[in-house]
Amino acid sequence: MEKAPLYKRYASSFDKLSKLSHAAAKIDETNVYQVANPETRKIMDMLVEDNTLPESHLEGIENFEKFYDLVQSGKSGLILMEHYSNTDLPSFCYMLEKSGNPKVADLSKRIVAIAGMKLNEADPTVRAFAESFTRVVIYPTRSLDKKEADAATEEEAKAEEQKARKINMAAMRAMTECKKRGEVILVFPSGTRYRPGHPETKRGLKEIDSYLRLFDVVLLVTINGSILEIQDENMLNDLCAPAVTIFGAHEVIECKPFRDQYLASLPADESDPKQKMIDHVMELLEKQHNEIESKKNG
Repeated sequence: MEKAPLYKRYASSFDKLSKLSHAAAKIDETNVYQVANPETRKIMDMLVEDNTLPESHLEGIENFEKFYDLVQSGKSGLILMEHYSNTDLPSFCYMLEKSGNPKVADLSKRIVAIAGMKLNEADPTVRAFAESFTRVVIYPTRSLDKKEADAATEEEAKAEEQKARKINMAAMRAMTECKKRGEVILVFPSGTRYRPGHPETKRGLKEIDSYLRLFDVVLLVTINGSILEIQDENMLNDLCAPAVTIFGAHEVIECKPFRDQYLASLPADESDPKQKMIDHVMELLEKQHNEIESKKNG
Protein backbone atom coordinates (compact mmCIF):
# COMPACT_ATOMS: atom_id res chain seq x y z
CA MET A 1 0.00 0.00 0.00
CA GLU A 2 1.38 3.41 -0.98
CA LYS A 3 1.76 6.23 1.52
CA ALA A 4 -1.18 8.63 1.57
CA PRO A 5 -2.13 11.58 3.80
CA LEU A 6 -4.23 10.63 6.79
CA TYR A 7 -6.98 13.08 5.89
CA LYS A 8 -7.44 11.39 2.51
CA ARG A 9 -7.18 7.75 3.54
CA TYR A 10 -9.38 8.05 6.62
CA ALA A 11 -11.66 10.96 5.78
CA SER A 12 -14.86 9.02 6.56
CA SER A 13 -13.39 7.70 9.83
CA PHE A 14 -12.45 11.19 10.91
CA ASP A 15 -16.00 12.36 10.23
CA LYS A 16 -17.20 9.62 12.62
CA LEU A 17 -14.53 10.57 15.16
CA SER A 18 -15.68 14.18 15.21
CA LYS A 19 -19.32 13.17 15.71
CA LEU A 20 -18.40 10.90 18.63
CA SER A 21 -16.12 13.46 20.28
CA HIS A 22 -17.13 15.06 23.56
CA ALA A 23 -13.79 16.23 25.01
CA ALA A 24 -13.37 19.81 26.18
CA ALA A 25 -12.21 22.24 23.50
CA LYS A 26 -10.67 24.51 26.15
CA ILE A 27 -8.52 23.40 29.05
CA ASP A 28 -8.55 24.92 32.51
CA GLU A 29 -7.76 23.66 36.01
CA THR A 30 -11.15 21.88 36.27
CA ASN A 31 -10.79 19.43 33.36
CA VAL A 32 -7.16 18.31 33.16
CA TYR A 33 -7.98 14.64 33.80
CA GLN A 34 -9.78 13.28 30.75
CA VAL A 35 -11.02 9.70 30.61
CA ALA A 36 -10.73 7.78 27.32
CA ASN A 37 -13.70 7.81 24.96
CA PRO A 38 -14.32 4.10 24.18
CA GLU A 39 -16.23 4.91 20.98
CA THR A 40 -13.44 6.94 19.37
CA ARG A 41 -10.95 4.31 20.62
CA LYS A 42 -12.62 1.69 18.38
CA ILE A 43 -11.88 3.84 15.33
CA MET A 44 -8.28 4.43 16.42
CA ASP A 45 -7.76 0.69 16.93
CA MET A 46 -9.09 0.09 13.42
CA LEU A 47 -6.63 2.61 11.96
CA VAL A 48 -3.72 1.02 13.83
CA GLU A 49 -4.77 -2.53 12.91
CA ASP A 50 -5.00 -1.55 9.23
CA ASN A 51 -1.38 -0.42 9.24
CA THR A 52 0.43 -2.76 11.65
CA LEU A 53 2.34 -5.44 9.76
CA PRO A 54 2.54 -8.98 11.21
CA GLU A 55 6.24 -8.70 12.10
CA SER A 56 5.41 -5.94 14.60
CA HIS A 57 6.03 -6.97 18.20
CA LEU A 58 7.07 -6.10 21.73
CA GLU A 59 10.77 -6.50 22.48
CA GLY A 60 11.69 -7.37 26.07
CA ILE A 61 8.20 -8.48 27.05
CA GLU A 62 9.59 -9.77 30.35
CA ASN A 63 10.41 -6.17 31.26
CA PHE A 64 6.83 -5.08 30.60
CA GLU A 65 5.71 -7.93 32.87
CA LYS A 66 8.11 -7.04 35.68
CA PHE A 67 7.04 -3.39 35.51
CA TYR A 68 3.39 -4.47 35.73
CA ASP A 69 4.11 -6.69 38.74
CA LEU A 70 5.86 -3.84 40.55
CA VAL A 71 2.94 -1.50 39.92
CA GLN A 72 0.56 -4.20 41.14
CA SER A 73 2.63 -4.49 44.33
CA GLY A 74 2.06 -0.80 45.07
CA LYS A 75 4.98 0.91 43.34
CA SER A 76 4.20 4.08 41.38
CA GLY A 77 5.07 3.53 37.71
CA LEU A 78 6.33 5.88 35.02
CA ILE A 79 6.86 5.12 31.32
CA LEU A 80 9.23 7.36 29.35
CA MET A 81 8.79 6.68 25.65
CA GLU A 82 10.35 7.89 22.41
CA HIS A 83 8.09 10.03 20.22
CA TYR A 84 7.99 9.85 16.42
CA SER A 85 4.33 10.27 15.46
CA ASN A 86 0.83 10.83 16.77
CA THR A 87 0.11 7.12 16.51
CA ASP A 88 2.84 6.22 19.02
CA LEU A 89 0.38 5.97 21.91
CA PRO A 90 -2.44 4.32 19.88
CA SER A 91 -0.02 1.75 18.46
CA PHE A 92 1.58 1.10 21.83
CA CYS A 93 -1.72 0.49 23.62
CA TYR A 94 -3.01 -1.64 20.74
CA MET A 95 0.08 -3.86 20.76
CA LEU A 96 0.05 -4.26 24.53
CA GLU A 97 -3.58 -5.35 24.37
CA LYS A 98 -2.92 -7.77 21.50
CA SER A 99 0.25 -9.22 23.09
CA GLY A 100 -1.47 -12.40 24.25
CA ASN A 101 0.01 -11.78 27.72
CA PRO A 102 -2.70 -11.01 30.34
CA LYS A 103 -0.43 -8.82 32.47
CA VAL A 104 0.84 -6.82 29.53
CA ALA A 105 -2.70 -6.45 28.17
CA ASP A 106 -3.89 -5.15 31.55
CA LEU A 107 -0.98 -2.68 31.63
CA SER A 108 -2.50 -1.04 28.55
CA LYS A 109 -5.70 -0.30 30.48
CA ARG A 110 -3.73 1.44 33.26
CA ILE A 111 -1.86 3.93 31.06
CA VAL A 112 -2.56 7.64 31.49
CA ALA A 113 -0.64 9.81 29.04
CA ILE A 114 0.60 13.32 29.75
CA ALA A 115 -0.66 15.49 26.89
CA GLY A 116 -0.18 19.12 25.93
CA MET A 117 -3.19 21.45 25.64
CA LYS A 118 -2.67 21.76 21.90
CA LEU A 119 -4.17 18.30 21.30
CA ASN A 120 -7.46 19.52 22.78
CA GLU A 121 -7.49 23.08 21.57
CA ALA A 122 -5.89 23.18 18.11
CA ASP A 123 -8.29 21.19 15.91
CA PRO A 124 -11.57 19.26 16.50
CA THR A 125 -10.36 16.17 14.61
CA VAL A 126 -7.06 16.09 16.46
CA ARG A 127 -9.01 16.45 19.71
CA ALA A 128 -11.20 13.47 18.78
CA PHE A 129 -8.03 11.53 17.89
CA ALA A 130 -6.47 12.28 21.29
CA GLU A 131 -9.51 11.62 23.44
CA SER A 132 -9.43 7.91 22.60
CA PHE A 133 -6.91 7.57 25.46
CA THR A 134 -7.03 8.62 29.10
CA ARG A 135 -4.73 11.55 29.73
CA VAL A 136 -3.72 14.33 32.07
CA VAL A 137 -3.45 17.60 30.19
CA ILE A 138 -0.68 20.08 30.98
CA TYR A 139 0.34 23.55 29.84
CA PRO A 140 3.82 22.82 28.39
CA THR A 141 6.69 25.19 29.13
CA ARG A 142 7.42 25.56 25.41
CA SER A 143 3.85 26.70 24.75
CA LEU A 144 3.94 29.17 27.63
CA ASP A 145 7.25 30.64 26.46
CA LYS A 146 5.73 31.24 23.02
CA LYS A 147 2.54 32.76 24.45
CA GLU A 148 4.53 35.10 26.67
CA ALA A 149 6.77 36.13 23.76
CA ASP A 150 3.69 36.88 21.63
CA ALA A 151 1.81 38.72 24.39
CA ALA A 152 0.90 42.34 23.57
CA THR A 153 1.33 43.55 27.16
CA GLU A 154 3.08 42.52 30.37
CA GLU A 155 -0.35 42.02 32.00
CA GLU A 156 -1.36 39.62 29.22
CA ALA A 157 1.86 37.62 29.69
CA LYS A 158 1.33 37.51 33.46
CA ALA A 159 -2.26 36.30 33.05
CA GLU A 160 -1.04 33.48 30.78
CA GLU A 161 1.60 32.50 33.33
CA GLN A 162 -1.07 32.33 36.07
CA LYS A 163 -3.30 30.22 33.83
CA ALA A 164 -0.41 27.81 33.17
CA ARG A 165 0.37 27.55 36.88
CA LYS A 166 -3.25 26.69 37.75
CA ILE A 167 -3.48 24.05 35.02
CA ASN A 168 -0.17 22.44 35.91
CA MET A 169 -0.92 22.40 39.63
CA ALA A 170 -4.23 20.68 38.86
CA ALA A 171 -2.34 18.23 36.62
CA MET A 172 0.02 17.37 39.48
CA ARG A 173 -2.94 16.67 41.76
CA ALA A 174 -4.51 14.51 39.05
CA MET A 175 -1.28 12.52 38.68
CA THR A 176 -1.21 11.92 42.43
CA GLU A 177 -4.72 10.46 42.21
CA CYS A 178 -3.65 8.30 39.24
CA LYS A 179 -0.79 6.86 41.30
CA LYS A 180 -3.17 6.06 44.15
CA ARG A 181 -5.40 4.14 41.74
CA GLY A 182 -2.48 2.10 40.40
CA GLU A 183 -2.50 3.86 37.03
CA VAL A 184 0.73 4.32 35.11
CA ILE A 185 1.84 7.71 33.81
CA LEU A 186 3.30 7.79 30.29
CA VAL A 187 5.40 10.76 29.23
CA PHE A 188 7.18 11.60 25.99
CA PRO A 189 10.40 13.10 27.44
CA SER A 190 11.20 15.09 24.29
CA GLY A 191 7.80 16.82 24.57
CA THR A 192 7.42 16.74 20.79
CA ARG A 193 7.67 14.37 17.84
CA TYR A 194 11.15 13.77 16.44
CA ARG A 195 11.68 15.36 13.05
CA PRO A 196 14.62 13.98 11.03
CA GLY A 197 17.22 16.66 10.46
CA HIS A 198 16.13 18.53 13.60
CA PRO A 199 18.08 16.96 16.49
CA GLU A 200 16.67 19.51 18.94
CA THR A 201 13.28 17.74 18.65
CA LYS A 202 14.84 14.62 20.19
CA ARG A 203 16.37 16.40 23.17
CA GLY A 204 14.76 15.61 26.51
CA LEU A 205 13.10 18.35 28.54
CA LYS A 206 14.73 19.02 31.89
CA GLU A 207 11.27 19.13 33.50
CA ILE A 208 11.29 15.33 33.16
CA ASP A 209 13.69 15.19 36.10
CA SER A 210 10.74 16.04 38.37
CA TYR A 211 8.92 12.91 37.17
CA LEU A 212 11.91 10.77 38.14
CA ARG A 213 11.70 12.29 41.63
CA LEU A 214 7.97 11.58 41.92
CA PHE A 215 7.85 7.92 40.86
CA ASP A 216 9.23 4.66 42.24
CA VAL A 217 10.00 2.78 39.02
CA VAL A 218 10.44 3.81 35.38
CA LEU A 219 10.27 1.82 32.16
CA LEU A 220 12.13 3.24 29.14
CA VAL A 221 10.33 2.34 25.91
CA THR A 222 11.74 2.73 22.41
CA ILE A 223 9.93 2.72 19.07
CA ASN A 224 11.36 1.30 15.87
CA GLY A 225 9.08 1.91 12.91
CA SER A 226 5.95 4.03 12.58
CA ILE A 227 2.77 3.92 10.53
CA LEU A 228 2.91 7.71 10.16
CA GLU A 229 5.47 10.03 8.60
CA ILE A 230 5.43 13.71 9.58
CA GLN A 231 4.99 16.23 6.78
CA ASP A 232 4.29 19.47 8.64
CA GLU A 233 2.64 20.79 11.80
CA ASN A 234 -0.80 19.62 10.65
CA MET A 235 -1.16 16.07 11.95
CA LEU A 236 -3.81 15.25 9.35
CA ASN A 237 -1.24 15.75 6.58
CA ASP A 238 0.97 12.97 7.97
CA LEU A 239 1.61 10.20 5.45
CA CYS A 240 0.16 6.85 6.47
CA ALA A 241 1.24 3.37 5.35
CA PRO A 242 1.57 -0.14 6.84
CA ALA A 243 4.79 -0.62 8.80
CA VAL A 244 6.62 -2.96 11.11
CA THR A 245 6.59 -1.36 14.55
CA ILE A 246 8.64 -2.64 17.48
CA PHE A 247 8.16 -1.33 21.01
CA GLY A 248 11.14 -2.23 23.16
CA ALA A 249 11.31 -2.13 26.96
CA HIS A 250 14.52 -1.52 28.90
CA GLU A 251 15.03 -3.33 32.21
CA VAL A 252 12.93 -1.68 34.92
CA ILE A 253 14.78 1.12 36.70
CA GLU A 254 14.30 2.18 40.32
CA CYS A 255 14.03 5.93 40.04
CA LYS A 256 15.64 7.16 43.25
CA PRO A 257 18.93 5.19 43.16
CA PHE A 258 19.17 5.69 39.38
CA ARG A 259 18.79 9.44 39.76
CA ASP A 260 20.96 9.75 42.88
CA GLN A 261 23.82 7.74 41.39
CA TYR A 262 23.86 9.64 38.12
CA LEU A 263 23.68 13.09 39.75
CA ALA A 264 26.50 12.07 42.14
CA SER A 265 28.68 11.28 39.11
CA LEU A 266 28.45 14.85 37.80
CA PRO A 267 31.06 17.51 38.60
CA ALA A 268 30.24 19.58 41.68
CA ASP A 269 30.11 22.73 39.53
CA GLU A 270 27.73 21.29 36.90
CA SER A 271 25.51 24.22 35.92
CA ASP A 272 22.45 22.26 34.82
CA PRO A 273 22.24 18.84 36.51
CA LYS A 274 18.54 18.37 35.66
CA GLN A 275 19.25 18.69 31.95
CA LYS A 276 22.21 16.33 32.26
CA MET A 277 19.94 13.82 33.98
CA ILE A 278 17.42 13.74 31.16
CA ASP A 279 20.20 13.80 28.57
CA HIS A 280 21.40 10.55 30.15
CA VAL A 281 17.89 9.07 29.89
CA MET A 282 17.72 10.03 26.22
CA GLU A 283 21.13 8.41 25.64
CA LEU A 284 19.82 5.15 27.12
CA LEU A 285 16.77 5.32 24.86
CA GLU A 286 18.96 6.02 21.82
CA LYS A 287 21.26 3.11 22.65
CA GLN A 288 18.36 0.69 22.96
CA HIS A 289 16.73 2.04 19.80
CA ASN A 290 19.91 1.48 17.80
CA GLU A 291 20.37 -2.04 19.18
CA ILE A 292 16.85 -3.03 18.14
CA GLU A 293 17.29 -1.38 14.76
CA SER A 294 20.48 -3.37 14.15
CA LYS A 295 18.72 -6.60 15.09
CA LYS A 296 15.77 -5.71 12.85
CA ASN A 297 18.03 -5.05 9.85
CA GLY A 298 20.53 -7.80 10.54
